[in-house]
Amino acid sequence: MTVRVPAKVNLQLGVGPLRDDGYHDLVNVFCAVSLFDEVTAAPADDLAVTVQAAPDAQVAIGGVPVDGDNLAVRAARLVADRLGVRPLVSLAIRKAIPVAGGMAGGSADAAAALVACARLWDDPAAPKLDLDALLALGAELGSDVPFALLGGVAVGLGRGERLTPVPAGGTFHWVFATADGGLSTPAVYAECDRLRAAQGEETPWPAESPELMAALAAGDARALGAALTNDLQPAAIMLRPSLRRTVDTGRDLGALGALVSGSGPTCAFLAADEQHAADLAAALAAADVAASVVRAHGPVPGATIL
Repeated sequence: MTVRVPAKVNLQLGVGPLRDDGYHDLVNVFCAVSLFDEVTAAPADDLAVTVQAAPDAQVAIGGVPVDGDNLAVRAARLVADRLGVRPLVSLAIRKAIPVAGGMAGGSADAAAALVACARLWDDPAAPKLDLDALLALGAELGSDVPFALLGGVAVGLGRGERLTPVPAGGTFHWVFATADGGLSTPAVYAECDRLRAAQGEETPWPAESPELMAALAAGDARALGAALTNDLQPAAIMLRPSLRRTVDTGRDLGALGALVSGSGPTCAFLAADEQHAADLAAALAAADVAASVVRAHGPVPGATIL
């Protein structure tokens, strides 16, 4: 059973004050983009996982765990527990989503494993795990997992897991500049909290951007580019100062919008159309401000059985 699952880019990431449970309330506008991982689940004598880069993908997979710390393995165990079966499955992951790049690659693999294992262990005589059930399991695994199941465009509230689909009036074209090495999401959030404390200002409650919502509905790339925001970007740049040059270079080369994707370190650049994206990608690659440069479009569907 093979499931394809997309990366995400955050069009808006509004981060609220630190909560007592250590999380933040978010306003997180997700867009699924056409960089895909694939997870194949097959019957096995034990639970195991293998990881390789997809053909022609410029992805370093050295940091991906191949034990119980892999989020896809945790997803398989969770499905097995809910269905009352033993987690005897081999998970083969082929990655094209940047690793630890702020594009939810690990969460995407977990979403794919949820779908693949639920279908692999489907018993006609037993209750099925429908989409709502899988979304609830995804929320147990991580804030970004439910969106990888859903895809398209959605607003995520709470920790990002409470999703409301949002219509998009067109296709948007992106260029992504990856960096060598990842950034720890908890470290980026901690740095965000530190920077805010140092400023001594009360953190406002995040809210949806009306300009962003209007641009999405109209399919207006130029307006969308002007409305992109990420409250984690200052923290990511503080931890990885080279990202400032990457973001500034993309803007100087004509991107309609530029920002660090999620907790970074991948940087996202919005283009006017497919040809503009091709030209921008070539210019960014020539500028030598990224480990690799890839193009994608969105929105695209979430986890899909192949």
